[in-house]
This record gives sequence, C-alpha cells and structure tokens, in this order.
Amino acid sequence: MSDTPREGQAEAQRRLLDALGVELSDGLLDLALTHRSFAYENGGIPTNERLEFLGDSVLGLVVTDALYRVLSKDPEGRLAKVRAAVVNARALAGVAEQIGVGACVRLGRGEEGTGGRGKASILADTLEAVLGAVYLEHGFDVAGRVIHTLFDPLLAAAAQRGAGLDWKTSLQELTARAELGVPEYRIAESGPDHDKVFVAWVTLGDREFDRGSGRSKKEAEQIAAEYAYETVSREYPGILGDE
Repeated sequence: MSDTPREGQAEAQRRLLDALGVELSDGLLDLALTHRSFAYENGGIPTNERLEFLGDSVLGLVVTDALYRVLSKDPEGRLAKVRAAVVNARALAGVAEQIGVGACVRLGRGEEGTGGRGKASILADTLEAVLGAVYLEHGFDVAGRVIHTLFDPLLAAAAQRGAGLDWKTSLQELTARAELGVPEYRIAESGPDHDKVFVAWVTLGDREFDRGSGRSKKEAEQIAAEYAYETVSREYPGILGDE
C-alpha cells in the first residue's frame, strides 16, 4: 500500500473534517480520497471520480447562486468570468491545500513518487470529491454551508477584481504600459485524450514566466497570464496607477 501510514492518515483526516466542520462516515470519506492510481494498485477498488463529478456540480450551483444574488446587476458574461475565477483548478487546489487535502489523498506508488500530493489537478479533483461526499451524507444545505465557508473569501476577492478576471487582457494592457512588448503563449499537453493536462507559459522577448496548468488550453493560458501579471506588476510597482 502506497498510502501514508495509517496513524498519520487518520490524524490528517481528522484535521480535514474539522476544517470542513462536518463528519463523514469512514467508508464515504475513504472513497472521496481514493485517487484512481491507488485504486488500480489495490485490485481495482472504486475511485473518487463519481464523487468528483457530483461535487463539481454542487460547487458550481452554490457558487453560481451566490454570484447571482450578490452581483445582481452584472451581466451573464461577467458572472461567468467571476465563477471561473473561483472554481478553476488553481483556486480549488489553493483551498484544498489550506484544509490539508494533500495529506489525506490515497495515491498509488507512481503518483506518490512524482509529488502527486502537491499536484493542482489531484488536489482540485479530490476536493470536489470530498464536497460530493458531504452532499451525499448531509444534503444540499449543509454542503452549501461548507462551500460558503471555504469559498466566500475567493468569491469576495473575485467580485472586486474587475478587469483582472481576464488575465490575458490585463497582462497585455500591463505590458503595453511598461513598453515590454506583446505577450506570447506556449502550450504543452500530456495525458490521454479523456484526461489531458495542458501547461502554458508566457514569453516576453527572451523571457519566460512561471507555467500554469489546467484542464483546457484556455484555463492554462489564463493561469500563466496571471503569474506573469503578478511578476510584472511587482517589478513595475508604479505602473498600475490607482487600480
């Protein structure tokens, strides 16, 4: 078994449940934390992918409902951008890291050896599976409360961000102000057709910025653009003016 030692796993799961503010039955929690790599190495036991599918839908509905009510005068396009900023893989992975999902996920030896506990895609998917488990065991109202506890800070920040939600446009405007040229994007992809991971990075002249990964080219490019935007804005602190 390539999982973390059972005692440490139990402690990590206890901290995770405390962060969620709910209890989950052992079987359901174990299922939510079972990555397919672990399942395949242990006789083809069930994976968390069905729970992930369910949790993704519950999360999307709760976030969409909150945005519809809070941003009551914003058009559909704006709501979609704010929602994407809250539920993208990077944002989900950040929440998952905060509540200790990485220490709990059950991984196969291969994923464990390649740093799977820190991979954004695994963290994001596992968090969605955990949310799916909360919904199954406690219903929509409790799942909604948990989601609001975890995601309200992201919702508030995204709602205030303005044009920064479209990081590619914001980066292009920023680099134009700084007279750095036009950002260009490079893309690499890996994985089978049904589970591709896209990696994007920004180049400005001969310079490359940090790489962003996502489940689509668009998501990866937006994350890469955000990394580049943050770097350039730090290097040119006066360029943003009053924004």
